Amino acid sequence: MNEENKHNKKLERYGFSYERGGVHTARTMMLVELRALLSYVEKADAPKSEYLDAIQAANCLGKRSGKTRTLTYRHLVDLYALDPSLMLFRALRFFWQRDVDGQPLLAALCAYSRDPIFRATAPYILDFQEGATVAREALEEFIDNQEPGRFSKATLKSTAQNINSSWTQAGHLSGRARKIRTRAAPTPGTVSFALLLGYVTGLRGESLLKSDYTRMLDCSFDRTIELAEDASRRGWISLKRVGQVVEVLFPNLISAQEMEWLREQN
Repeated sequence: MNEENKHNKKLERYGFSYERGGVHTARTMMLVELRALLSYVEKADAPKSEYLDAIQAANCLGKRSGKTRTLTYRHLVDLYALDPSLMLFRALRFFWQRDVDGQPLLAALCAYSRDPIFRATAPYILDFQEGATVAREALEEFIDNQEPGRFSKATLKSTAQNINSSWTQAGHLSGRARKIRTRAAPTPGTVSFALLLGYVTGLRGESLLKSDYTRMLDCSFDRTIELAEDASRRGWISLKRVGQVVEVLFPNLISAQEMEWLREQN
């Protein structure tokens, strides 16, 4: 096992996923369903089984058949884990309840951490200038170039449509048939979540504010600091900054066991 695979394996303990599949061949990031599910299951520490019951037994998402309910549950688990024993989902719920405006970006950050196809398209989408057209055909070509021949033409088309839809739900694109690059709307909660994801992967100090996760926020370094300071004042994270030295800590979000893993990693 090479170093990258070893590192990824360690990150899976926190809820990251590096499986080869990806929900986006079949669905979008399912923001509507996630919102409905997290409204229905109100307890932040509810076990994974309660989410299954909510979708299958209570049919809180209004799906017609048992098979559709099962598939919906599986897709949501693949995207968001739905498991409070995993830091990624615990943190998602923590900010979800406290930062309603940030929900689309919070979902996108979580899906990015768990869905490899969606994650692979991030640099492509984020590189577009605001106002530029993002053609589905060009995205299909980009996806195909990652692993030539992996997907059929039909699957490439539906995957590109789903990915474009997810980036639209997240706020990075707008429009229906013709997608235009727009700026996402970062919030104190989304900045905190992005910093936490960077922290768990091993980043510290100023590099935390320039990670692949903070890049998802579409905001400047100074604005990222402002929003992080806001989150710190609210008690969501702890931010200390003296000149160029930045220290960010997450006392509400990382368990003692997870801190132990981080010490081992570093």
